[in-house]
Amino acid sequence: MLTYALSLLFILQCASVRSVYSTSIADIQGSAFRSPYEGQSVQNVTGVVTMKLSTGFYIQSDPVQDARVSTGLYVYSSSSKVLGTVQVGDMISLSGNVQEYRSKSYPTYLLGTQLSSPTNVTVLSSSNTVRPVVLGVDRSHPTQYLSALDIGHDGFLTVPGNQSQVEVKNATSQPTKFGLDFWSSLEGQLVTVPKPVSIGFENAYGEFWVRGHWKVTGGNARGGLTLVFGPDGIPDPGPEAVLIGTPADGTKNPTMCVGKTLSDITGVVQYQFGFYYIIPLTAPTILTVPEATVPSTKLTSISNNGCAVTLGDYNVDNMGPDSSHLPTIATHIASYLKTPDLMFLQEIQDNSGKTSDGTVSGNVTLSKLSAAIASQSSVTYNFTEIAPVDGQDGGIPGGNIRPAYLFNPKRISLVSGSSTGGPLDAVKPVFGHDGRLTLNFNPGRIDPTNAAWDTSRKPLVAAWQTASGARFFTINVHDASKSGGGSSVQGDPRPPLNIDIEQRTAQVQVIASFIKSVLKMDPLANVIIVGDFNEFVQTRSAFAAFNGIAFEVDDLAGLAPEEKYTYVYGNLMEQLDHIFVSPVMALRKVEVEHVHVNTWAPSYDAKTSDHDPSVARVRVCGL
Repeated sequence: MLTYALSLLFILQCASVRSVYSTSIADIQGSAFRSPYEGQSVQNVTGVVTMKLSTGFYIQSDPVQDARVSTGLYVYSSSSKVLGTVQVGDMISLSGNVQEYRSKSYPTYLLGTQLSSPTNVTVLSSSNTVRPVVLGVDRSHPTQYLSALDIGHDGFLTVPGNQSQVEVKNATSQPTKFGLDFWSSLEGQLVTVPKPVSIGFENAYGEFWVRGHWKVTGGNARGGLTLVFGPDGIPDPGPEAVLIGTPADGTKNPTMCVGKTLSDITGVVQYQFGFYYIIPLTAPTILTVPEATVPSTKLTSISNNGCAVTLGDYNVDNMGPDSSHLPTIATHIASYLKTPDLMFLQEIQDNSGKTSDGTVSGNVTLSKLSAAIASQSSVTYNFTEIAPVDGQDGGIPGGNIRPAYLFNPKRISLVSGSSTGGPLDAVKPVFGHDGRLTLNFNPGRIDPTNAAWDTSRKPLVAAWQTASGARFFTINVHDASKSGGGSSVQGDPRPPLNIDIEQRTAQVQVIASFIKSVLKMDPLANVIIVGDFNEFVQTRSAFAAFNGIAFEVDDLAGLAPEEKYTYVYGNLMEQLDHIFVSPVMALRKVEVEHVHVNTWAPSYDAKTSDHDPSVARVRVCGL
């Protein structure tokens, strides 16, 4: 009896030791973003190796009932001894230090939970298998929100950003409601994306975004996801999409475009470079490729209707007189846009292109473009511009990009009686000698010395007249760029930081003030505002100054929300390019088309510009 009691006591003591000195992966991951064991050493962690990389490996244990808790974990080690000890399929036991890691160079990234400095690595068994979580089947994605911390009328686009931080708040995860929480709850786990569809182009590292065979919002006819308002009126960031990273086995991902379908992708979920990725075990194969043909616009000029005017808008991507893509831009305008009466162009470079030599005029660039269009059509465009002060309008150094107009002189003409303004001359509405509203400079620039335009393009305003005598005003816009800063939409600051949003908001306010000055003198004035605003209308705070005075033609024409896009970036197809009209024009028939010659390109290198052009047909008189 004594021998039995001593044996039982020994067994209980061993079990107690194991419970004290063993830590499960689920315990390490916990139910929040940061590990409850952060900064601590843990013993006898067990799991099956699911993937090996040059910098470490992933282990995974049996699933748990709590969907907030991941059972996968990254083990960081560059030790050849450690890496040589384990193979995929090995059940191992090890000890190490729990860390929450992000590069000091990128403090706005989320932290990643990992086990570092592994010791006591012991292989318990081999040839084990781990069943991946099938996304959309075993676990369903939230489809509207990224984070509970994106509080505000505009959700993840709310201004100002960085009102709170995920890693500081470290809230209990809500993976059925929020995208960041969902992917965090799968960190380090093996998952499968069934029937993936590519929703963008690959980046410079061959990584690309997909959605799988699951419910999405904002799905468009091409197969991508469009930035739209969700059912509750909050902008939808597309949390159901995920990046596919570099394959672990050294294979190479195929070239991507919007709408390619792929074989199922199995890999491990990992936060890196500002986003949640799936690191695939091997590269997927392409199953289908979308139709390459891009339809031309149906909105051609109507010669027998003196009230209808066709407008084209195109950011031509740093086009100088010798740019290799100039002939293709000409083809797009001639063949796809069908030579609109008036073309709004952005990013026209000066006559020496990106050479910084003091040249500011872009007349050679515009002349070459006009000639190239004429060689492919029956239209020879005239053009007008105002050259900027050298080096003051941003863009590629030396390029002096500016907005400019091409116009068909057989259809419309500049209102006479005013000279062209200089780069620092402020345009204003005035009554002409005939008693009709016109401009003091035609064309002219809006308040060009206003601080809102520092190192940014100044809007180009013009007064036009149709052959039948109808008059209208245009504002050609290219607001401050979104590139060069901010934070990832899947980053730590919530809402994310939107670079230069304050400047773009101020620019819209200055434009709105000019529109109001026109409407004050003539409430029935036809005013058309077109261009690259470098902002989404879903960032409502940026466009608030337009409320009641400028109406977007996409809405007036009844375009489906998911088909409103001119740009592909990250996981979304977005609209940076907009066409607005004044109140009287909003009462008349408006038509619009976005011509997807670039967002539907078969590859990234096949794009001519990063923006799609658009065409609208508006009425400047009648009903």
